[in-house]
Amino acid sequence: MISCLNRHEDWAVIVCLVGGGQEINTGEAGISEWLAAIKNWYPHWSVHISPNLTDSEYLATDAIAALSNVTEVNLNPDLHLSVSMRSFRAENLSLFVKNLLDIQKEKAIETFNQVKEKYPIVLTRDLKKAKQWLKEKARGSERYGIVVSSQAQRLKPYAIDVKSPMNPIHWFLNGKDDVRSSYFLEDVATEFQVQGLELDWACITWDGDLRYANDGWKTYEFRGSKWLNINKEERKQYLINAYRVLLTRARQGMIIVVPNGDTEDLTRKPEYYDATFNYLKSLRIPVIN
Repeated sequence: MISCLNRHEDWAVIVCLVGGGQEINTGEAGISEWLAAIKNWYPHWSVHISPNLTDSEYLATDAIAALSNVTEVNLNPDLHLSVSMRSFRAENLSLFVKNLLDIQKEKAIETFNQVKEKYPIVLTRDLKKAKQWLKEKARGSERYGIVVSSQAQRLKPYAIDVKSPMNPIHWFLNGKDDVRSSYFLEDVATEFQVQGLELDWACITWDGDLRYANDGWKTYEFRGSKWLNINKEERKQYLINAYRVLLTRARQGMIIVVPNGDTEDLTRKPEYYDATFNYLKSLRIPVIN
C-alpha cells in the first residue's frame, strides 16, 4: 500500500486504523510491521502515531525506537481511539481485558466496576450452568455461542473438541433449529474463526493452555498425551492474544467457564485451573455456583 501511494509525484496520506493484540498466528506482525516498512523502504515519509503504541498489547516500542533513528516520529495523543465501538454496552471492555491479561489487578478491578452495570460478566466452573445463563440472557434473535482457544485440547470431557470440523458460515448465520449453529451450543468456535466477528453473548471456556501464576501467565500446548511448555516468546504472545480475541467477542455480555479439572486425569489436574479461576474471581467477577 505504501509502495503504491509512494508513486504519486506530489503527496499522499495513509490513515491506518490498527487494533492491538490481534496477532494470533505466524506471519502476523501488527503495527510494528508498518513501522518497519517505513524505516526500511520509505524513511522520507512523515510519520504521526499515537503514544499509546508503547502499551504492551501493541508490542511496537522497539519498532518506534528504530524508526525514530531514521526519520521524525510525531506522537499525537489525538490519534488514539480510546473508545471501543465493538460493544455499545461497554466502552471500556477492551481496557478491562487488557488489564486482566496484563495482570494489572487493581486496574482491572477499577475498569470492571465501570463496565459491570451495562455489560454483565460472570464466572462459573459449570459449563451446563453457563449454557443456561446464555439462554436466559439472550432476547429474540440475539446470537450466543461458545468460544475457546485453538489450543484448548483437554475440554473433550465436556464435549468440546477444537479439532472437530466446524463451518463458521452455519455457526454464525443459521437459526436456532440448526444443530450446526452457535445457538445449539454444541460446535465451538476458536480465535481463528471469530477474529473480526461478533456474538451478542459469549461463553469463553478456559482450558489449561493458559494458566495464571504469580509471576505471569504460563503458556502450554497439548501434544500426544501431555502439556508442553511454549518457550518461544512469539508463540506465548499469540496464545495470550488468542484469549484477548475470545474475551472481546461479545457485544452485550459474557460468561467465563474455568473447569474444576479432575484428580484422576493427569492432563486435567485441578491445579491447572484453580489458580486461573481464583485470579478471575479476585477481580470481583461474580461467581455462579
